[in-house]
Amino acid sequence: MTHYNAPFEIHVHGEVRLRADVGFDALQDALKPLWKYAGARSLADGATSAYEEEPGIRFEAPEHLLRMCWTVHGDEDFRQALDEMCMSLNELADTGAPIEVTFYDAEFDEDGEDDGEESRDDFVMLFVGPTPAAIMQAQRDLLVEDVVNLMERHFDGAELGGVVGEIDKLFNQRFDALVHSLELGKPPRGAGGSSGHGGGGRRPRHLH
Repeated sequence: MTHYNAPFEIHVHGEVRLRADVGFDALQDALKPLWKYAGARSLADGATSAYEEEPGIRFEAPEHLLRMCWTVHGDEDFRQALDEMCMSLNELADTGAPIEVTFYDAEFDEDGEDDGEESRDDFVMLFVGPTPAAIMQAQRDLLVEDVVNLMERHFDGAELGGVVGEIDKLFNQRFDALVHSLELGKPPRGAGGSSGHGGGGRRPRHLH
């Protein structure tokens, strides 16, 4: 697929730790929505970014890492490719990880601001992980980092334990709600269903 006169330059940035048993073929299949969108026939062909100075999509096999700093020209339909990629990466990820996606309006003329024209730039934060708990952990860690960085302009880091504790409470409530919803979907005990714990996985760890 070749995107002539594409309205956006779309930048995908992130680092995902993969399971030790994940090889190149599995990763190539998981990332097919991206490289196919770029008009490539393989990951090796599509891993190069639209900008030479960006490293593109790299598989660091010894470290079991997927690193992405990759730009492609496209349209709003790229969001579907992102959804498909995230679903596939969930199956390969070893831990939760954030992926940043920025849509730059390639057609926007800054001079047009004087005429009331607005840029269509957009930013999307996606998360992948092997379990809902792992994804929540990545969301929690990123939020804590952002909040602490903001508040350290005004407070010493040692004073922010209470703030972090409140963030943990919010995520624990969300996790408990998820586990409860999964339990509701299970058959009652004695009706042929398993009596094990819910499918939410391990509770995200806390920062004390």
